[in-house]
Formats: sequence, C-alpha cells, structure tokens
Amino acid sequence: MKTDVLLIPMGARWAEMRSAALAAEEAGFDGLWTWDHLRDPDGDPAGVPECLTTLAALAEVTTRVTLGPLVLNVSSRHPGLLANMAATLQQISGGRLILGLGAGGSKQTPYAREQEALGLTVERDGVRAERVGEAAQVLRRLWSGDTTSFAGTHYRLDRPAGYLRADPPPPIVIGGFGPRMAAIAGTHGDGFNTQARHPQLADLARIARDAHAASGRDPARFSLSVFAGLAPAWLRPDSESRATLTRHQVDRLILLIQPPYDASQIRAAGRLLTG
Repeated sequence: MKTDVLLIPMGARWAEMRSAALAAEEAGFDGLWTWDHLRDPDGDPAGVPECLTTLAALAEVTTRVTLGPLVLNVSSRHPGLLANMAATLQQISGGRLILGLGAGGSKQTPYAREQEALGLTVERDGVRAERVGEAAQVLRRLWSGDTTSFAGTHYRLDRPAGYLRADPPPPIVIGGFGPRMAAIAGTHGDGFNTQARHPQLADLARIARDAHAASGRDPARFSLSVFAGLAPAWLRPDSESRATLTRHQVDRLILLIQPPYDASQIRAAGRLLTG
C-alpha cells in the first residue's frame, strides 16, 4: 500500500508547501496531493494557493513522489483546458501525475460559495456527477490525439487537432462518497477515492470495481485510494487501521496535514511508517 501526504492549502503559503513537500519526499512518502479550492470557507485572509499551479511548482522541486489534485472540480475548468494543463504538468513532473477529478461541492456545502461568488452555477448533484464522467472522456480523447468531433451533454469538441498530448496519459482517479460517483469512477476512471473510515467502503469499492470490469478494461489496473488525517494509527505498518485497508484491497492511503506544516512531524511520521 502506498502512503501519501496531502497538504491542505487553506491559509498556506508557497514557501511552507515547498518545505513540507521536500520533507515528505525525504521521509519516504510515496506521493503529494493538495486540494482544489478558490477560497477558505472559514474566511482565512491568507487565501488558497491555486491547485495546479502549486503542483507544477512542486513537480519542479521534487524528484520521486507522485503528484496530484484531490480532487479537481470539473466545473472550474473546461476539460479541453484541463487536458492541456495536465499534459504540461506531466511533462514538468516526468510522468508523475495522478489526475484526481470530482464533482465539486453541492449547494449545501460551504464550498458552493466560491463558485457562486464568481457567477458560476452550482448544478444539482446528478448534473455535476455527469460532468465528471464526460470530462474524463474528453481528456482521454485529447490525450490520445483523437481528432474526431465529440458531442456530449455538457461538452463538445469540434474536430480537435494539435493539442498537447500527455505522455504517458496520467491515471484518472475520481473522488466521491456514494454509489453514483463510485460507478462513474469505475466506468470512466482508473481509480476511486473516498474516506478511509467510510461506513460503506467495501460496498463502494465493489461498485467501482464491478463498473470498471463492465467497461471492458483490465480490473487489475483499477486502484482504490482513501484519505484520512495524519495519525499514528494510519502510519504503523502493524496497526489494525492499516490492516482493515489491506482487507479492502486499498492501494493508496492519503494523509492530510494542515498548515502551518511541521517538517519535523512529517519526518517523524515517515519513521513510523517504515517501522
């Protein structure tokens, strides 16, 4: 099982994120992630560093760890633009990108305000979920160099040609908390991400894997990842928490860290992880 660190960006500064990323790579963690948000719902005046810009910078200062957004709100960027951004990040990182996609927060969440304040419509759950699957299709078409037109419910491509191709195409991991997103992840993604302590983790994993197998792709290439807070229970190799994830065939555990990040804490966590 891979073990990664997610740097929560609310109120973070670039210099802090850089130092934390270097500490995580030095400590032996396998990957680095950050969230995709435009503002702090709690109103931190420091703001939130933009996700893909931050990851591109982290790709330049690191050498080994995988990098990814957990997860990109597909409503914030047209998938044609995102395809080019991801292909660029794949070049910068030397092929270390894992692209996380999600539906964004509903109107009932505090994150809806960051969209509404910019005049962006926060659609109902079903529409936002459909966009994720369709965005994944657009990304794959552009990365493969497919020049045929595409007419979906939400996105269109008019004989696209000459767009930057990701080499290799990054895995697409789709995040969610219910069966609808698990099925979309299985059908259109290369992996599914949810909470480590989700009460229906086993059911969601089964739905995602069954949908992936039904899509005709190799089930062995589908990954299950989960996220949790940074705590000893998730770090000790012999802990019951990690054993539970192993029983569910979790491939990657992503541990969240809040700013101001403590490099010594990250290094100590790495020592726990390696025993």
